Amino acid sequence: MLRLMCCVLALLVFSPVALAQQESYPEHPDAVKKPGVPEGKIEGPFEYVCKNRQTFPGTTRQYWIYVPAQYDKSKPACVLVCQDGLGLANNWKLPAVMDNLIHEKAMPVTIGIFITPGVVPAPKAATPDGKAEARYNRSFEYDGMGDRYARFLINEILPKVGDSYALSSDPNDRAIAGSSSGAIAAFTVAWERPDAFRRVLSGIGTYVGLRGGDAYPVLVRKTEPKPIRVFLQDGENDNDLYAGSWWLANQEMLRSLEWAGYDVKHAWGKGGHNGKHMASISADALRWLWRDYPKPIEPGVGKHHRIDILVPGQTWELVGEGYKFTEGGAVNDKGEVFFTDIPNNRIHKIGVDGQVSVFAEQTGSANGLEFGPDGKLYACQNALRQIGRFDESGKVESFVQDVSSNDIVVLQNGTGYFTDPASKKVWRFDQNGQKQSVDDGIERPNGIALSPDQTLLHVSDSLGRFVWSFQIREDGKLLHKQQYGWLHTPDETTQSGADGMIADTEGRLYVTTKLGLQILDQPGRVHLILPSPNLGKKPANVVIGGPARDTVYLMCGDKVFRRKVNAKGLMTWETPITPPKPRL
Repeated sequence: MLRLMCCVLALLVFSPVALAQQESYPEHPDAVKKPGVPEGKIEGPFEYVCKNRQTFPGTTRQYWIYVPAQYDKSKPACVLVCQDGLGLANNWKLPAVMDNLIHEKAMPVTIGIFITPGVVPAPKAATPDGKAEARYNRSFEYDGMGDRYARFLINEILPKVGDSYALSSDPNDRAIAGSSSGAIAAFTVAWERPDAFRRVLSGIGTYVGLRGGDAYPVLVRKTEPKPIRVFLQDGENDNDLYAGSWWLANQEMLRSLEWAGYDVKHAWGKGGHNGKHMASISADALRWLWRDYPKPIEPGVGKHHRIDILVPGQTWELVGEGYKFTEGGAVNDKGEVFFTDIPNNRIHKIGVDGQVSVFAEQTGSANGLEFGPDGKLYACQNALRQIGRFDESGKVESFVQDVSSNDIVVLQNGTGYFTDPASKKVWRFDQNGQKQSVDDGIERPNGIALSPDQTLLHVSDSLGRFVWSFQIREDGKLLHKQQYGWLHTPDETTQSGADGMIADTEGRLYVTTKLGLQILDQPGRVHLILPSPNLGKKPANVVIGGPARDTVYLMCGDKVFRRKVNAKGLMTWETPITPPKPRL
């Protein structure tokens, strides 16, 4: 009976695949050995045992190396990484395809790395028969979001292969390919690390709800375009399971990539969840991926991709570097921007000419900054347990005493609020520097911002995924606390890492997070994500300044960046303004 149930279940689940297997595809002429074409060699298998606790400790795997006949060790070769090892490479006829395309100069001289997913070997078992099952890492490595697998390839496998072969480190020279879960793994590697891989070959990609991959169509639309070229293949009889429809998911990926302005091409067929279709077109797909080489792959520009905020042609520009940790962020009436370097105990000023100078030293580990209506710079001085006020000369006076503070806002009437992560509190202060607690319970209150009309107070939570919103009463107390702004979080945690936060005159919120700068509309929805311009460093704070108040300044690790936007910075020390009514 059990065997019968299993057979029925297999028929119900995989009947589309069984139907697809009846379909045949012609063999591509570039997928067979041709007379006079130099034949590359396959070396391996080689075994790799991972000992890195930050990636896939305890796993073993095999990899094979394809070495083209034209390889010259004095010239770094391009790279093609293929998931699921030599089995998939042979299924797609990649050795023959690469021989022919390299000979034709339709793709550059390329080393192929065909690698399997990891397995944690089974220990001696305590079961009666003495057997145990290994742990198979394929779904964890391939379907998982985030940069773990990318780091594994970039920091472990490529250097290992690089010990024997000269490999190019130029991301424009690197392609990555895979089928099913291996396809989403290939896309994820390029998505997370376009500084290392920029060409993606995706067959029957698993962009469905196994480990969060169904979020990609949304993330592609919301995130500033990256320098990636993508070839998608799928068939209408692909899997339709508990995690979703592969066929619909691949079409949704195509629509999102096109909408966002990516260089993308697709091949749709009637096949199922197998490699038959891709085997017949892999030569065409690789020819397309490597077309116009060595011209660099650049980020695309979608016709509708957030041009209401982003200025076409504008990217992040480095303002200053060499700091230990940049934070704070405030703008005065001239448009000059002030930021802190907490470990160095300094406050810096960026002049309207873009030059950076030291505004004050020995600042009491100043963190959050904000200007007030009195023209003074208010600073959260944690080492002194106070909020101080700096005049134009950099001289400071104590204002609010005996406090732990992180970020601060000052209203037009001279009152203000600050966050206290250590005590899980939000505090209010009056014109005389007297403080009172107005909220407690947010796990780690951090960034703080006002609405343009100064009737709403927003507080970010570093340990959660929400921006909290309050209504400000006439007496300054807070009402109607709500988890209002919804933030995207990394795969490895539910913590957004939300830090500094500001608003613009339209009422949009700009929140620094682990995924970069997330921009929310008035109803609390993320419309745009700008990844960190400082690779591996989370942005800590943000302001909009400059003489025209149209330049975003991002404090990000040891650097500060800026870029012009189609937005105006909100100066809370000025007369409150009414923002436009939001589109609901």
